[in-house]
Amino acid sequence: MNQFDVTVIGSGPGGYVAAIRCAQLGLKTAIIEKYPTMGGTCLNVGCIPSKALLDSSEHFENAKHNFQNHGILINEPTADLARMIARKDEVVDQTTKGIQFLMDKNKVTVFEGVGSFESSTQVKVTKNDGSTEILDSKYIIIATGSKPSSLPFITIDKERIITSTEALKLKEIPKHLVVIGGGVIGLELGSVYKRLGSEVTVVEFMDKIIPTMDGALSKELNKVLRKQGMKFMLSTAVQAVERNGDSVKVTAKDKKGEEVVVEGDYVLVSVGRKPYTDGLSLEKAGVDLDERGRVKTNEHLQTNVSNIYAIGDVVAGAMLAHKASEEGVLVAEQLAGQKPHINYNLIPGVVYTWPEVAAVGKTEEQLKAEGVAIKVGNFPMRALGRSRASGDVDGFIKIIADEKTDEVLGVHMIGARAADMIAAAVTAMEYRASAEDIARMSHAHPTFAEAIKEAALDATGKIAIHM
Repeated sequence: MNQFDVTVIGSGPGGYVAAIRCAQLGLKTAIIEKYPTMGGTCLNVGCIPSKALLDSSEHFENAKHNFQNHGILINEPTADLARMIARKDEVVDQTTKGIQFLMDKNKVTVFEGVGSFESSTQVKVTKNDGSTEILDSKYIIIATGSKPSSLPFITIDKERIITSTEALKLKEIPKHLVVIGGGVIGLELGSVYKRLGSEVTVVEFMDKIIPTMDGALSKELNKVLRKQGMKFMLSTAVQAVERNGDSVKVTAKDKKGEEVVVEGDYVLVSVGRKPYTDGLSLEKAGVDLDERGRVKTNEHLQTNVSNIYAIGDVVAGAMLAHKASEEGVLVAEQLAGQKPHINYNLIPGVVYTWPEVAAVGKTEEQLKAEGVAIKVGNFPMRALGRSRASGDVDGFIKIIADEKTDEVLGVHMIGARAADMIAAAVTAMEYRASAEDIARMSHAHPTFAEAIKEAALDATGKIAIHM
């Protein structure tokens, strides 16, 4: 009864997609999830709920500050955080139930409980009531994801010193939210509460925010968020975080080595995530980890044990939901005898602030470090009629092309709907388009996407039409 072709441990965007694709390809598939709802971090306490709150807070921001510019006059709006959280929960509930529906539709057998290895072909499911079941499986896919990281001297109390998980269900709008970490998660959740009226201070160890993205994006986003009222303490190393009742004090050292102190009523620790392998009993299967606690895999996402694979945040690479999903499909199709591939250089990254930030390919800094001769095209969003019509004039599109071949090597954008527009750049780069190819394609007018065409024109050395 409990014999399967494939058993997937974890039901996040990597695990559930892997299970569906395996089942679609005719493999008898089981999936194990320790929580009552499916979808992992992304659907329950990550991507989906954070976007729900970002949208709610953006509506509030527009009602408070921007509606009058459009001739819409309303009484002073007030934020009902409890209703926003309730709506977020409704979105999460609908989405996770959708995953359960897909499991049933594709005849994937779902086991609720903690999955752990008994051997390289057996997985034990420990249920909430303590009972266990053993699954025999020809192949096993580890898709257990990640959890928030912290700093060794910080005690997360989940009340005043919190992670992203707690930030999605606060009972009150913070008076002063101190965010430790200027990456994607910290800036998105910082934006939510800044819009709702919190003072927000971001403390970042590096000399720029979103440090893994192109420097031009970091500079522009810093400028825009400062204009929105967010404060930044860059090149600042946190030394201690101490709670005293409803107040939390963050002590740090700036780039001159001088002590600085910032106090708030909440501190969000957002210093990245780490792979989650607790309780897997990997040693019973003989699966190796690397020096950072990630499951070691080869280019086929196969571990050192030939029938065991691993995908998503638990392996090396960017911790992105869509990267995990692509890896889930890749493993499933390999197990079915197909020969899929992933071009990791073309996995896009997105920051869902407003304006949004999105990028794919190499940054200008990376290409210069590699000694690649490049040419760069830029186009400001404020030069577009569509941007002026909507009032979303911040940001730009930047296209980097090879100086000799004109092939597009990187596209970096900050502006309205950048998260959606980046797909056009991914498509072009997947087909190895040149800047001239993009410049010669018709883009509908008036749209934000016209900026891509104009930036491509600029990259070819021609003068952009509207600049």
